[in-house]
Amino acid sequence: MKTVHEVSELAHVSVRTLHHYDQIGLLQPSARSEAGYRLYSDEDLARLQQIMLFRELEFPLADIRAILDSLDYDQGRALEQQIELLELRREHIDNLIDMAKTMKTMGARALSFKPFDTSKLDEYMAAAREAWGKTPQWAEYEQKWAGKTKEDEAVMGERLMRLFVPFGKLAAEGADPACEEAWAQVAAIQAFITENAYNCTNEILAGLGRAYGSGGDFTRNINEAAGPGAAEFAAAAIEAYCAGA
Repeated sequence: MKTVHEVSELAHVSVRTLHHYDQIGLLQPSARSEAGYRLYSDEDLARLQQIMLFRELEFPLADIRAILDSLDYDQGRALEQQIELLELRREHIDNLIDMAKTMKTMGARALSFKPFDTSKLDEYMAAAREAWGKTPQWAEYEQKWAGKTKEDEAVMGERLMRLFVPFGKLAAEGADPACEEAWAQVAAIQAFITENAYNCTNEILAGLGRAYGSGGDFTRNINEAAGPGAAEFAAAAIEAYCAGA
C-alpha cells in the first residue's frame, strides 16, 4: 500500500489532484491508516494509470468516471482505442513539426494549412467516447436523473445502502446466502436499481454482486454502512440468486 504522497511522487500527480479524485469518486483509496490517511493499493494505481491515459486524451473527469465504472468496460478494447488515438495525435504533432521546419526554411512561401486539420482525430475521438461512455444503461440513468441535485443523489445512495443492512445481520448470524430472506433482499435491491437508475437485469446484477465483494470501494462502503461482512454476504447472495433465477 502507498500513501498519497508516495503516489504523488510515483505518478507525478499533485496531492491536491488525488484528493480531488477521491472527493468526486473517480479514484478512492482502498484503505486508510489508523490515523485516517489514504492508502492506495496496486489496483488503485492501475485505475490511476487508466485515468491518466484518458486525461492525456483530454476526456473530462465525469466522462472518465462513467467509462471506468461502466459494467461493460473492457480495458483491453479501451487500450486499443487509446493507442490508436495517441498514434493519431503523434501523427498530427509530427505534421505540425514538419510544417514549422518548412516555414523556418522557406518563410512565408510555405503556405500550407493541412497540418492543422484534426478532423480524423476528432472523428475517432467521438467514436471512442460513444463506445466507452454511452451504454443503454448509462443513457437510461442520465434520463432518469436529469435535473437531480447532488443532495438527491446522496439521499438515493443512503436509501440503497439501507437495503444492505439485513445482509450484515444475516452474515453475523452465519446464515446461508441462498436462504429465502437473503434472496428477498437481493430482489429488493434489483427492484430499487431498476426503479431509480436503469433496468437491472440478472446479468447486470451479477456484475454488481462481483463488484460488491471485490474488496474495493464498494466492499468498504457497504460494510461501513451495513456491518462487517455485509458486502461479501451480499455478493454471495446475489451470485446464488442469479444462478438460481
